[in-house]
Amino acid sequence: MMNFDLHCHSSISDGVLNPAELVQRAAEKGVDVLALTDHDDVGGLDEAARKADEIGIGFVRGVEISVTWSGVTLHVVGLNIDGNHSELQSGLAEIQAGRRERAERIAHELDKHGIPGAFEGAMHHAANPRLIGRTHFARHLIEQGVCKDARTVFKKYLVRGKPGYVTHEWTSLENALNWIRASGGQAVLAHPGRYDLKGKATRRLLGEFKELGGEAVEVVTGSHTPDQHALFAELANLYGLTASRGSDFHAPGEYGRELGSGPDLPSKCTPIWHNWDINKQKA
Repeated sequence: MMNFDLHCHSSISDGVLNPAELVQRAAEKGVDVLALTDHDDVGGLDEAARKADEIGIGFVRGVEISVTWSGVTLHVVGLNIDGNHSELQSGLAEIQAGRRERAERIAHELDKHGIPGAFEGAMHHAANPRLIGRTHFARHLIEQGVCKDARTVFKKYLVRGKPGYVTHEWTSLENALNWIRASGGQAVLAHPGRYDLKGKATRRLLGEFKELGGEAVEVVTGSHTPDQHALFAELANLYGLTASRGSDFHAPGEYGRELGSGPDLPSKCTPIWHNWDINKQKA
């Protein structure tokens, strides 16, 4: 069974390893095919592809796009994209423009609650200032001794109803899927178990995702439980979607996630890679 990891992050967004280091670590952890899916930016794809070609592992060009749907922030992964496609590039630039403004508002909220200097501290952890995000704030708060780990920072400060949370309108689900499809890619709903969706909302989301051209659901990912693996495998089949697998790795030891880790997809799933020519996944 080949080890596919189709969701991870480099220092281009909120990971700590540069793209080449990330690919090297993936190979050392037994990954056969890796997708780099940085948040709202494709700037690391060429470096990662060169490294994958050098060491001989499969590589998939990807991105993770931030979306607002029914007032909830979602993430959509695009796989096998053309990162140079003009429509995708233009859409990502729009999202990036709003990130700094959101970061400044997060810092203002933290300052009001006795944590000054958070914007500068977060920027210190952001190798790519266009992509400053909540994970950079989390690393700063850990560094300052405010919390012991990233999970605690998010729970106490960076989620809805907590001192450092701010609302932000990302792009629409329709836009994200259009950009991915225009660039030749396949759209995957990332870590659906993480979203604060009540009642039938998850099913409504999956139906709309499918109607708009979405192709897959992330079934096995670093934040899903075994029960969620089974649930989203069932829902993928119900909505005629294939299944994806990815660690959502950001940094060694962070969130307890590692490249290539996690169980295989449930046997009843159809993997998103079922019709890929794996030889063409070489960089």
